[in-house]
Amino acid sequence: MALTKISLAETVKKQYRYKLKANIDALSSLVFVQALAILFSLGGVVSSGGGSSSGFSYNANYYTADLIIVFTMVWAFTTAITITTKAYRYHDFTFITNRLSSSLSNVLFLVTVSLLGAALSLLAGNLLKFIMYIQLEDPLYGIHVALVEILIGVIATFLYVLLFGALGYFVGTLVQVNKLFAGIFPILFIGSLIPPAFTLPADIVQFYGFESSLIVFTIKASATVTILFAVSTRIWKRLEVRS
Repeated sequence: MALTKISLAETVKKQYRYKLKANIDALSSLVFVQALAILFSLGGVVSSGGGSSSGFSYNANYYTADLIIVFTMVWAFTTAITITTKAYRYHDFTFITNRLSSSLSNVLFLVTVSLLGAALSLLAGNLLKFIMYIQLEDPLYGIHVALVEILIGVIATFLYVLLFGALGYFVGTLVQVNKLFAGIFPILFIGSLIPPAFTLPADIVQFYGFESSLIVFTIKASATVTILFAVSTRIWKRLEVRS
């Protein structure tokens, strides 16, 4: 009797394609989240105040995709946690699979939706400016952005979204190992916002958010994402196949 051998790569590819189709709700929620972010951004993401001079008064507001990107990062975090739950793990049993192939297909799925989320964030930012151009009676001034700067924006946004996706996957994996983590993480998060512990999240934001060099930031983000996914996959392999 001949046995059909299915390679790991083939299994991961099939699971990855299946998850793109099965998790269409996640993409729908992305559109909703970004639409909500646009709504919150209509008043201006940043206001520089106003003033008057020689009988003229002015008020300056800046319209950017910053808030949309933040909402997208939160979406990536929650989506990554969601795909680690039992209900989503049961989807893998449609195939001949193991925990390694399941985790690798999850990683590929998160990379893909993070790239999509980053691209849609920047497009949504342009949509916001178009909406304000139509609605505002006052002049709306824009800054010319070169193609290379757009490319840098896409790469940076993708890495930020993927970073939150990898963190969410790590958190979700730990929660599946032991449900106590579901209570520990919120406590740690709230505790980190209370002085003097507040310096820790501030240092993290400083480390990732204020890096001026794209190359250095890419190295930082890529290394962090790789570690989070690698550790998560190793933990994932310890889970019962159907627990």
